[in-house]
Amino acid sequence: MPTSAAVYRGDKSFSIEQVEIPVPAAGEVQIDVAYCGICGTDLHIYLGHMDGRVGFERTIGHEMSGVVSAIGVGVEGLTPGQHIVVRPLDHCGACPACDAGHEHICHNLKFIGIDSDGAFQQKWNVPSHTVHVLPQDLDLSHAALIEPLAVAVHDVDRGKVQPGEDVLVIGGGPIGMLVAMVARNAGANVTISEINENRLAFAEKIGFATMNPKETDVARAVHEATGGKGADVVFEVSGSQPGVDLMTAAAASRGRIVMVAIHASKPQIDMFQFFWRELDLIGARVYRPEDYDAAMALLAKGVVDCEAFITDIQGLGDIQAAFKSLTENPNAMKSMIRVMEDAS
Repeated sequence: MPTSAAVYRGDKSFSIEQVEIPVPAAGEVQIDVAYCGICGTDLHIYLGHMDGRVGFERTIGHEMSGVVSAIGVGVEGLTPGQHIVVRPLDHCGACPACDAGHEHICHNLKFIGIDSDGAFQQKWNVPSHTVHVLPQDLDLSHAALIEPLAVAVHDVDRGKVQPGEDVLVIGGGPIGMLVAMVARNAGANVTISEINENRLAFAEKIGFATMNPKETDVARAVHEATGGKGADVVFEVSGSQPGVDLMTAAAASRGRIVMVAIHASKPQIDMFQFFWRELDLIGARVYRPEDYDAAMALLAKGVVDCEAFITDIQGLGDIQAAFKSLTENPNAMKSMIRVMEDAS
């Protein structure tokens, strides 16, 4: 079955092509993709940073929503017409991590949309175990936020955020902002550290305390605001050396630091502070099935102002311009592609 797909061809270029999508194999589900958000990893691919992994014939995209159009042999609990999202992780089921119940950090994990074709195509076949069914009345453009929201849910769970705790989020991009929203929903007092004035304005508009490290000694300000204690939980979402410097400086004694960002190069970390104040450093990678379920519940609850968070929606044919705009104007919170022309 032919379908339109945006194929990454390298050198910051996508080609809209007609590709052949087979009927779903046993254990697979075929989806009519409605919307797909552009995430930071997609931008890294567009900029050529992941060519060795992705190649030049890949359809990327994973922050999606859609409708089941067909099911393969052996698939149970799914029927055509259901509104769904995909948790784009395909684990091996046989490695030590999988044996321990940690399939999301499988030693042989394949990230669908990076290691195999993704959702910037109108029809998409995926393993049935990756599919989560949505409430039929949930707006499909809003539902495309569930994947990044599940990242934030997992991060906050890893940080064991408790009601009344002081939380510092370093980096107010899309993931940082969602982490702040989830932490606030958990009852924490949240401050966001960010240098982009537009993102600071967005954070303040939705009720967060903010600090700009270009203008403020954030570590000192956090300690002063907490009676000299510091932040109980710090989320490093900036991916920068100044962010790593701040995470240890701002943390309370026995504080928890959650490393969310992927750093392009190994950062220098003040290890002495881990000894001196008995800090915990916690890794957080992607999400578990229960994080997806929690993200769907939070979205339905209205924890995310989706209309404000989604900066713009463009058609599949405009994907090149959408990526170009994001690299030239990094003020957008979430840019989204309408993959199906009649998506609603």
